[in-house]
Amino acid sequence: MKILLSLVVALFSAASLAQPYPFKPIRVAVAFPPGGPTDIIARLIAPKMGETLGQPIVVENKPGASGMLGLEQVAKSPADGYTILLHSSAYAVNPALFPNAGYDPEKDFTALAIVASQPNLIVVHADFPAKTLAELLQMAKTSPLAYGSPSSGTTPHLTAENLFRVRAKVDITHVPFKGGGPLAAAVLGGQPPIASMALAGQLPNIKAGKLRALASSSARRLLALPDVPTLVELGFPGMEDYTWIGVFAPAGTPPDIAQKLNDALMRALQTPEIKERLDALAFEITAQPLRETAAYVKSEVAKWAKVVKDTGAKVE
Repeated sequence: MKILLSLVVALFSAASLAQPYPFKPIRVAVAFPPGGPTDIIARLIAPKMGETLGQPIVVENKPGASGMLGLEQVAKSPADGYTILLHSSAYAVNPALFPNAGYDPEKDFTALAIVASQPNLIVVHADFPAKTLAELLQMAKTSPLAYGSPSSGTTPHLTAENLFRVRAKVDITHVPFKGGGPLAAAVLGGQPPIASMALAGQLPNIKAGKLRALASSSARRLLALPDVPTLVELGFPGMEDYTWIGVFAPAGTPPDIAQKLNDALMRALQTPEIKERLDALAFEITAQPLRETAAYVKSEVAKWAKVVKDTGAKVE
């Protein structure tokens, strides 16, 4: 009886392996709570990916420990293409920021795509005296100032620390918040009057004159904010910093499966409705083929490790 059962199991396993990928639903773990940009983008692209792959894409939120809980769960999942991860640029930052991050961003995962990105902005309350970044930096030399970020260790936080402490050599106190929403509300109230934040959600406040953008960390001026100079323009070379959303699979995922997932992602992002929604969220679509994606993630890991070291940034 045991031999017969073993044969049945073996035949079933062989039949499963013989089926072309995918033959069952795919689970997407989102490393952050519902409602944020990572979660929104996951739920936008999942149905379109499912149409291409011919299987449902099930989105599950796995928040906790700065996105590391979801990372750990996906890293331990079978490398068969049925469990993938959506994470933010914190994926590249955390290994340098946390002494025991629990994962190697280059060895424990296969990067499938950097779906979309947006730059960070240095903004001030409309009533703040400084009208330019140069004026803000000059004020910081003579007056105690404070700035807010969405949280310690986020790319907006690190952009500001690199700009203020390392590049401009001024001391502006950091005030971490629990997300971009609370930060925006605080800066609109002038407490603190300065912020470093990702572009998403702030365009209406900037357009309405409630906030004033002094600089962008983008490689070129933003079409939506053509009068806002880039940090590079303002004399800070190499400060092309982005908050991005990436898709990852466990290391060892077969190349053909990784390619199918990359193809499905690229196709989803080319649909007009997805482009329109991402434009509304102030995200630029940045997905590339697998090789280019891996190279970009590698460069981001090295870049943010240097920024963390240079700034001495800590989780507060």
